[in-house]
Amino acid sequence: MIARGLTVAIARWWTDSCKKIDRFFFEPLDARVLALIRIATGLMIAYIHLVWLLGLESFFGASALLDGEALAMLHRNAWKWTYLSGDQPLWFACVHEVVALGAGLAMALGCWTRWTTLLAWLLTLMTAHRLAPFLFGLDQIVLMLSMYLSISRCGDTWSLDHRFGLAQTCDRHWQNRLATRLIQLHLCVIYFFGGLGKARGWMWWDGTAMWYSVASYEYQSLDMTWIGRYPTSGSILTHATLFWEITYAALVWPRLTRPLVLAMALLVHAGIAIFLGMITFGAMMIVANLAFLSRIEPEDS
Repeated sequence: MIARGLTVAIARWWTDSCKKIDRFFFEPLDARVLALIRIATGLMIAYIHLVWLLGLESFFGASALLDGEALAMLHRNAWKWTYLSGDQPLWFACVHEVVALGAGLAMALGCWTRWTTLLAWLLTLMTAHRLAPFLFGLDQIVLMLSMYLSISRCGDTWSLDHRFGLAQTCDRHWQNRLATRLIQLHLCVIYFFGGLGKARGWMWWDGTAMWYSVASYEYQSLDMTWIGRYPTSGSILTHATLFWEITYAALVWPRLTRPLVLAMALLVHAGIAIFLGMITFGAMMIVANLAFLSRIEPEDS
């Protein structure tokens, strides 16, 4: 009798767990928040490729900053294949960048969204693998968002597809829930390991990291060195940022703490955009956090 009761309890636990996982990842969700993320991501992809296009000779020319030999050495121990190997003529790279720019704009407009989103991601990935040493956080975030958006139905609203009847009439689909969850989980991983990386540095423990960040002439867009006159405030900001980043993955899910975590994300990334000059990166991180504005059912909380 004990063994039978235990078997029944385990079976019930397994069934309930499977139902919760199914609701968490696959319950239908509308596309409104993903459509906002799609528009911003598509426009940013177009902007990135425009920058690469304007510097075509420096990035892809015969005397490019990264030649084929250096690229091969970088990719020797990493799987970062790209057909932009450095041996192609300049016109080939030019066509690639123009098509990628067009795919980004089409993605933002919601034109044949399911295909243009995938195309924008793939073409951007090819360029990213070609120019790996010149990338920074913006490129990785844009690639992450476009990858997950490509499996969603983000073109079913606020799009040309919807305007001209190319999208489905019902904009609630399980693909939207899955894409939203993957973005949310990916953000949790980014913040958690970003926080752990910061925790390895002594400046984040003695409270001087914020001062060194705003005092760096490489990134400084506004003079914030006055923080040095208020070391206690700088220390509080430093430790609050570190605490927020490490605990983001835990505190962003409960409904009680989620608004505080997202408000902190807005302040941190707006600060990065305004005071450190990384406007595009700060803007896209704020856009990525919009994924947590999607309606979360009570069973998921």
